[in-house]
Amino acid sequence: MDNRSYAAYLSLLKNEMITALGCTEPIAVAYAAAKARKVLACFPQEVTVFCSGNIVKNVKSVVVPNSGGMKGIEVAALLGIIGGNPENILEVLDGITDAQRAEMRKLLSEGLCKCRIKTGVDNLYIQVVLKSDDRSADVTIAHKHTNIVKIVRDGIVEYEAIPIGKNQTDDFQMSVNGILDFAQNVAMTDLEDCIGNEIAVNSAISREGLSSDYGAKVGKTIIDVYGDDVKFRAVASASAGSDARMGGCPMPVVINSGSGNQGLTVSLPVLEYAKALNASREMTFRALAVSNLISIHIKKNIGDLSAFCGAVSAACGAGAAITYLHGGSYEMIANTIINTIASVGGIICDGAKASCAAKIASSVNAAILSHEMSMRGIVFHDGDGIVQPDVEQTIKSIGYVGKVGMAKTDEEILRIMLGEVKFSTASEFEK
Repeated sequence: MDNRSYAAYLSLLKNEMITALGCTEPIAVAYAAAKARKVLACFPQEVTVFCSGNIVKNVKSVVVPNSGGMKGIEVAALLGIIGGNPENILEVLDGITDAQRAEMRKLLSEGLCKCRIKTGVDNLYIQVVLKSDDRSADVTIAHKHTNIVKIVRDGIVEYEAIPIGKNQTDDFQMSVNGILDFAQNVAMTDLEDCIGNEIAVNSAISREGLSSDYGAKVGKTIIDVYGDDVKFRAVASASAGSDARMGGCPMPVVINSGSGNQGLTVSLPVLEYAKALNASREMTFRALAVSNLISIHIKKNIGDLSAFCGAVSAACGAGAAITYLHGGSYEMIANTIINTIASVGGIICDGAKASCAAKIASSVNAAILSHEMSMRGIVFHDGDGIVQPDVEQTIKSIGYVGKVGMAKTDEEILRIMLGEVKFSTASEFEK
């Protein structure tokens, strides 16, 4: 592998695999609010949060970590203002105290914070505007959860980012073959920090989800009903991590493609198979590099937020890595990805909430079946739905569906979630 490609793949891993506390959308809101509070340098008298529909969708039904079980954009923003540390970025709400929670509830009841949907912006867009007498602060995040693109103090622009998409990896063409080449040849020292942290952090929250009663208890239910065969442990471990995360567990997660649920899905099933196969530490690390990068490869065509459920792309990565652990060839790994896309490519994202754990379960289960099929030489063929002649074209196909085809679906999902579409016993729905 040439040095440029090696550096690009490594950069993608290190930039995407960062640690976040709780669901990344409310945490991004809290991060922007904490940053704005620091810029204002005093406590605000007015707080307005402008968000894209996708941010609203992904914050509406998920518990904000360290909030005492509360949900919503206003909760996340107020906690960020009251006790958030912007230096901690996506762990901004670590260390919130009981007194700060009480203050948040008081200010929430007083209506200090207002939320507005902003149209015509990126799917991932957050703007927090704070005012106090004659002072103001305005912080905008766009495109990525940690990407502050503009800071305004008292009406004067202090910082404005260059247009997104001008870093060294943007023109880089990923491929399944290139990912496997990188994973096979990457120096272990280059994987120690990001992969090692992923294993430790994501395994910890999975154990918490399996031992406690978070959310809909999807992970625990799978083990209780189906037992602890490796196939079910693989599904349950990722689902349990999501149970805890969606339920407001104040433990961090190493994310993938901007999502903690995707980070859990790419890592925990692979770890279960690695343990069952007695894979070496080095082989486990290389398999996790495969899983993370395959997921990033698929999701790059879609974007961080859309109507496409990211558990599918993450499960493609996990399935590919499981096939890799079994000594599968390039063709077998490619076929695992194709089979998974063909099986569950249509799962929608209707926001972050407890049922995400069940969507992870369905996606990982499909990926494991797809792995077993590919190891037996079975693959869905060109013309079977959106399946194309090879894995790269099939990845582009699902990317097109997720980004272009599901754009209108995304709008209608949000309208339903906001109660703008009414349903009755009649055959037709009411708008």
